[in-house]
Amino acid sequence: MSRTDELRLMTKVARLYYVDRLRQTEIAEQLDISQATISRLLKRAQDEQIVRFNINAPIGIYADLESQLESVYGLKEAIVVESLPNEKQIIRDLGSAAAYYLNTTLKSNEAIGISSWSETLLATVNAMAPITRPNGAQVIQILGGVGDPTAESNAVHIVSRLAMLVQGQSILLPVPAVVGAHDTRQLYLQDPFVCDTIDRFDSITLALVGIGSIEPSDLLASSGNVFAAQELESLRRLGAVGDVCLRFFDADGAPVQTPLNDRVIGMELDQLRQVKRSVGIAGGERKLAAIRGAARGGYINVLITDALTAQALVELEANAPV
Repeated sequence: MSRTDELRLMTKVARLYYVDRLRQTEIAEQLDISQATISRLLKRAQDEQIVRFNINAPIGIYADLESQLESVYGLKEAIVVESLPNEKQIIRDLGSAAAYYLNTTLKSNEAIGISSWSETLLATVNAMAPITRPNGAQVIQILGGVGDPTAESNAVHIVSRLAMLVQGQSILLPVPAVVGAHDTRQLYLQDPFVCDTIDRFDSITLALVGIGSIEPSDLLASSGNVFAAQELESLRRLGAVGDVCLRFFDADGAPVQTPLNDRVIGMELDQLRQVKRSVGIAGGERKLAAIRGAARGGYINVLITDALTAQALVELEANAPV
């Protein structure tokens, strides 16, 4: 068979498959060729560029930017959301996108770790649709959820509502996220209910975390689970740019180790690195350095963010010194 004959057959098979929408078995029967040959011809039609795929993303869809983020930061997945440069609007839009992600990717018997004191996670659970069938999920609070009563209800709501939506079991961490001293933390860690929750951290298969800048969010500040201004300033001087679960890291993602870490009750950064899906949900200019540090440190492997932040993240890495 000459090359012209081969190309003619590839073209015919490609047209029958992609234009006429025939199944491979139907093409094989029509042309008296085996299905395995049809499959090989379709693959060769792509190699010969007889068939070319052109994906036209609708307005507001950022497939190329998502692919760039995944490549640059080594992410399993990036989801880029159209939003306005307004922090409250970004929170709502990211919450909606994260809710859809959860509704479409949640697996049976998932052990879901979720942080407290995140406005974006609060928006996520409020936007979620209920799962129709029980799937054996556990929802585990991975940062102490006790604080000022006016704010504490939000931390409990995040866990209990998500558990209700997935028809799973909620497991709270009934302690403050930040305590006054290392010895106080040790006392809390002797409580059997606290130990039971913390012991579950290593079994988490899906972590949902907000990413914080040095300055605490309104919800976190209102909870009382914050460090003093001079303590935050000391973190800045040491190069800290943000936190996940109140564990601080620098611009390269390296943990910033200080005695403050011994006053936090929650998941450790090394534990987050081990989670199969660790989903960071954050956006906006104020959190740009923190999101970059979290991705560089490997504390998240799925990122849901807004388009302006995504573009800035790609550009920062492109312009970073080698």
